[in-house]
Amino acid sequence: MMRVENWLSYGASGSLPVEGWLLVVQITEVVRRAEQGVTRPFICRDDEGVTYFVKGIGAGRKSQLSEWLCGKFAEAIGLPVAPFKIVEVPEELLEFDNGMDLSDLGSGPVFASEKQEVIELTGAAIDEIPDEVQRDVLVFDWWVRNSDRMFSTENGGNPNLFLRPRSHELVVIDHNQAFDEDFSPEEFLEYHIFAHQAEGVFGDMFRRDAYNSRFASILDQWDVIRRTVPPEWGYTDPEMTVPVSFGLEDAYRVLSQHDQVGFWDR
Repeated sequence: MMRVENWLSYGASGSLPVEGWLLVVQITEVVRRAEQGVTRPFICRDDEGVTYFVKGIGAGRKSQLSEWLCGKFAEAIGLPVAPFKIVEVPEELLEFDNGMDLSDLGSGPVFASEKQEVIELTGAAIDEIPDEVQRDVLVFDWWVRNSDRMFSTENGGNPNLFLRPRSHELVVIDHNQAFDEDFSPEEFLEYHIFAHQAEGVFGDMFRRDAYNSRFASILDQWDVIRRTVPPEWGYTDPEMTVPVSFGLEDAYRVLSQHDQVGFWDR
């Protein structure tokens, strides 16, 4: 059953959030916990049968915040992000004994990415991705300090990029490791799956300026987008007494560096 509350609605894919009344999607079933992934998200369904990969309180507030902010900004810049939303886990669902430990899921608003029918992007299929899309992914990850798309032809890797089976269009997921405090430009430009596109951006003043303009346009909407973040995500505990060590202002400081001297230094 859906609950109605006065919050910010998130708009269609790629659009900005608007204030108003929102039908909050509620999780009604926890299927299982994923075996793969750093955060091991929960696989859940809502009352309409839609399946999601859900990251709750156990994934960390920074993970939830990074997923949501980067997802919204990635949509705004035009990246083909898998559909995502904030959904609610009712307290009574945690009280139901289904044999699983749901303490890492927690109740309240959580990040949810819709399960997609996709195949993993391999090194052999990289050339199927248009150069412009490759550059957008590379530069976006550079902007948000996301070191989680590392891949090499020798060692492989998990770049969290997929293809739709029929169209072979790219699908982008996972930004939970964005805003990396130990971000290494050298490693990024050596191992990012689209690192071969770097010279076409970093060595082109006009492309750099164009990206800076796109970033600035997105950040113009910061005050609107920040209001879509649930208040609960500002605290590490369900009682909302312990503030997070990394929050909205920290994310903004990283994002606003795009027009500072040294941003494009390799």
